[in-house]
Amino acid sequence: MDIAALSPTCLSTQPQKSRRVLLYSHDTFGLGHLRRSRALATAITSADPHATAIILTGSPVAGRFAFPERVDHVRLPGVTKQADGSYVSQSLDMGIDQTTAMRAGLIKSAAEQYQPDLLIVDKEPTGFRGEVLPTLQMLKDRGTTKLVLGLRDVLDSPEIMGTEWDRKGGIDATERFYDEIWVYGLRSFYDPTSGLDLNEETRARMTYTGYLRREVHVDAPALDAPYILVTPGGGGDGQAMVNLVLSAYEQDPDLSPMAVLVYGPFLSGDTRELFERRVRNLNGRVRAVGFESQIETLFAGAQGVVCMGGYNTFCEVLSFDQRAVIVPRTVPRREQHIRASRGKALGLVQMLDEDQGQLTPQSMIHAIRNLPFQKLPSQSYIPGLLDGLDVVVDRARALMATKPTVPAAE
Repeated sequence: MDIAALSPTCLSTQPQKSRRVLLYSHDTFGLGHLRRSRALATAITSADPHATAIILTGSPVAGRFAFPERVDHVRLPGVTKQADGSYVSQSLDMGIDQTTAMRAGLIKSAAEQYQPDLLIVDKEPTGFRGEVLPTLQMLKDRGTTKLVLGLRDVLDSPEIMGTEWDRKGGIDATERFYDEIWVYGLRSFYDPTSGLDLNEETRARMTYTGYLRREVHVDAPALDAPYILVTPGGGGDGQAMVNLVLSAYEQDPDLSPMAVLVYGPFLSGDTRELFERRVRNLNGRVRAVGFESQIETLFAGAQGVVCMGGYNTFCEVLSFDQRAVIVPRTVPRREQHIRASRGKALGLVQMLDEDQGQLTPQSMIHAIRNLPFQKLPSQSYIPGLLDGLDVVVDRARALMATKPTVPAAE
């Protein structure tokens, strides 16, 4: 067909090339990285009918989540961190070096086949054990994919982050590969890079987006009684908090309202069975479920929240304007404690502080009873607090609009 003979109207009806977004999250533990990547992919594709997204994830529960139209995921072989800090393959009869090499090959192959316009790497600039470096180098050499490093609001204490990034080559990778760095928070709340020796050119490529707003995406029936929501996130490190809540209801027979406890998919085994017996003995004052992929519905209907201090849970507390008591973990990272402390200082949440000896049933009883009298997060007005997804959509659109193309071979 003679292209010159085509009318402008005919040309305008030709299908527009899709804009492709690839998101990488290593997911060696918990749900946070996968849930954040899913929120980003959903926002970008919802705002652009020509955008598609693939999430590369090591999460063992990725298949239990619903993904929206034009968003898919590729499951990388899982790895598990042992008590001594080393990693092993989660289910394959392979050493960790072989497993990492397989994951790196799958990541690179996905990028080669999908040819993304935008790659968003979550938290780890080099990936798990450097597995994303070959893909970064390939895409940088090709020059047709914009590369973004996404960081949550708090990583860890500045001293630990400086040592960790030096050991992993994070500084060099960030300065060499990434076109932009997005921080999913506010500079006035916390600077996660304060302990990192990044050059000024790299810091100039940083954008603080604000927190990532969450919404209810499905209709769900309301519970038949008032309740507070109790969530330890993924649950893998939530035993202490769950025990504290159950002890509070056991020791105070008049404590109300009812608590809805979502264990999370990683709180299981003997510990879960023991908690189940205690829940049954409370005769309906606490209801428990194992996993809720649409936990936003429970946030929306709650009269208050008791939770740990993970990033996604914090976003949900802010998004649904919930009075919350945070019980942050302090090991292996201080991240949750830093976030809860800053949130309390700004009047957004309350916290029970292990450093102050507050992890007692009596402290939890007092905190639950005091929930109705806390300020709502919205009463501590902070400009741009929940603008994160809007900023991400704008930046993604701008980056993909300026993406260079490789000229066709003659």
